[in-house]
Amino acid sequence: MIAYLDTHVAIWLAAAEIKRISSRALATVRRSDVLLSPMVLLELEYLYEIGRSRIRAQDTLRKLEMELGLRLCELSFAAVVSTALHETWSRDPFDRMIVAQAKANGLAWLISADEHIAKQYPRTIW
Repeated sequence: MIAYLDTHVAIWLAAAEIKRISSRALATVRRSDVLLSPMVLLELEYLYEIGRSRIRAQDTLRKLEMELGLRLCELSFAAVVSTALHETWSRDPFDRMIVAQAKANGLAWLISADEHIAKQYPRTIW
C-alpha cells in the first residue's frame, strides 16, 4: 500500500510529535510504502523560510528517509500538474499539488489532518 504524507504530518513525524498524529494515521504509516510529494518538500522549505518550522526541508526529508524508509515520489511533474488542473476546490497550490500527487499515483492514500482536504479527497486518512 502506498501512502503520502501531508506537510504537517511530515513535520510532526520528523519532530517526534507522535501525540499529534491519530492512531489510524500512525498505523497506516507503519504498514505502507510512505512517499513524499516534492510539493511537500517545497512547502517544508517555505515554512522554514517564514519561521513556521525550525527544520529545513532537506533535513526533514533525510530524517524521515532514515526513520521511516520514506521516499520522495518520482512521478513526473507534468503528470501531477495535469491532475492538479482539475483540483479546483482550493486556491492553495500546495494542497492542490499534494492531493494531485496521490491521485496521479493510482488514487494512493494521503495521510492528512486537513479537514478541507479530507472533504475533497476520500482516500484521506486521519
